[in-house]
Amino acid sequence: MANIIIMGPQGCGKGTHSSKIAERYGIPTISTGDLFRDNIALGTPLGLLAKSFIDKGELVPDQVTVDLLNKRLEAKDCENGFILDGFPRTVNQAKLLDKSLKKNKEEVDLVLYFDLPKKESKRRMLGRVTCVDCKQIYNRSNYFADNCEKCGGKLFVRDDDKEEAIEKRLANFEKQTLPVKYYYEEKGKVISIDMMGSVEENRVKLYAELDIFDKKTTM
Repeated sequence: MANIIIMGPQGCGKGTHSSKIAERYGIPTISTGDLFRDNIALGTPLGLLAKSFIDKGELVPDQVTVDLLNKRLEAKDCENGFILDGFPRTVNQAKLLDKSLKKNKEEVDLVLYFDLPKKESKRRMLGRVTCVDCKQIYNRSNYFADNCEKCGGKLFVRDDDKEEAIEKRLANFEKQTLPVKYYYEEKGKVISIDMMGSVEENRVKLYAELDIFDKKTTM
């Protein structure tokens, strides 16, 4: 069983590697964005509550987000653990998550921090394009077509992948989310991985660290 948080600045490769980590452990990857969208679409009480804040342009309260997450973690596919991508974003959310897991005699087992300098993060983000249909993300450094390789949809630059938005997102990460890393470091949960290499080089480093983690947890 492995309860894992993946975190790091924008462009660090969370999306690229999280699905492979999920396959390795046979556990789902969960994002709060998907939780909001799914529950709003289904019209669940928590989804409607979240929507009431979103419609007013307000942040969904941390406790509502954690309650949504708790419901998701009750699903059968989470029996052997989960991967959280994009949550917790603040220390308060991390504390609420830990408190919630503790009620079920669980805890966060591992925090994978994908380390990337701000300059490189910005460079990668400025090269991102997204499929309008299936939302697959590509980077112009290695993909030059105008249409999605998977579904053929047109590629476009999202508003939050434009320079002004990227600067704001990176500033918010440093101010709000980086302290989450320090919070879990104090608990001895964090493995930091240098993500400056190629996708394959980063994968090798990541899996070497996971091999060490697996051996420790099975001793």
